[in-house]
Amino acid sequence: MSDHVPAGSAAGPVSADSPPEPSRDLAPPEPSKKRNILSSLGGGGGLGRNLGLVVALLLICVVGAITSGDRFLDANNVLTIVRGAAVIGVVSIGATFVITAGGIDLSVGSVLGLATVWATTLATQSMAADLHWIVMVFTAVAVGAAAGLINGVIIAYGKVVSFIATLAMLIAARGLAEIISGRRTQLVSDSGFKQFFSGSVLGVPTIVWIFIVVAALAWLLLNRTTFGRRTVAVGGNAEAARLAGINVKRHIVYVFTLCGLTAGIAAVMMMGRTDAGSSTNGMLYELDAIAAVVVGGTLLIGGRGTIIGTVFGVLIFQTLMNIFVLNNLSTSVQSLVKGAIIVLAVILQQRFALRAKST
Repeated sequence: MSDHVPAGSAAGPVSADSPPEPSRDLAPPEPSKKRNILSSLGGGGGLGRNLGLVVALLLICVVGAITSGDRFLDANNVLTIVRGAAVIGVVSIGATFVITAGGIDLSVGSVLGLATVWATTLATQSMAADLHWIVMVFTAVAVGAAAGLINGVIIAYGKVVSFIATLAMLIAARGLAEIISGRRTQLVSDSGFKQFFSGSVLGVPTIVWIFIVVAALAWLLLNRTTFGRRTVAVGGNAEAARLAGINVKRHIVYVFTLCGLTAGIAAVMMMGRTDAGSSTNGMLYELDAIAAVVVGGTLLIGGRGTIIGTVFGVLIFQTLMNIFVLNNLSTSVQSLVKGAIIVLAVILQQRFALRAKST
């Protein structure tokens, strides 16, 4: 007698009371599909979290309207908030990828300052005058990407902790910017550049449109591409990602280069806002970016990231700072509140993470 068991049959005797084998043709329950769709829209299961951020932003706006009245609700003031959010928002989007991958980048503010200085040197502006002002844009973006690439190579292949490597870049980039500029502000002389970045489309400033485009592309990259899935995997468990076939070192280089690239884009936007390049540009932006990312719901330990949450995090902080300015509160109070919000966000993240593990 043959020992062969036909496919789909049991190896032992089957009781009459045994439950029938579930059909493989059954579709998954509809609520599960809905949850997956909503999870995707929320950026990693964060629809409820993002709705919470919307509510928080609306409450802050109500406080602003009560404490500052028409000054807060004025259209020019709203544009001021959005313009301020645009530059730090692009920086924060780059930081979202790094933090999602389990790293940290403390150099983005200094890299932004260096990019504005390098793009406004006499040599760069002379070349732009001969060719096109796009030369200044390319220079700033290239400087940012190069700094990010250096960070990534040192971290991935030099096996230096990201905190230390980017701290070193923070110091070096700021110092190089001071050397190049001689600690002087360098004015943008190209009228075409100034006209383009100071303009608006449909009543919305150009730099705000840049922020919207960058945010949309970043959302697609994180949620709809292999690159985004690998970023989450590396941040969640780098060793497991390596065993799954992901080149973790190379991906870390890509992520930090992307972060430097966004710092370069933000540098162009900063030059468009101020018509100048300065070694002081971007001062402490790294802390503002990390704060916005954490408040937005990206895990500080990596493994989960949300672009939509980061955008709301930036808007929340910018609106708060605007209310403080309108009410003549000191920068010390602003820093105190910002620090308290960051601590609260991290505590809530840990609570939710422990609750998720327990369930």
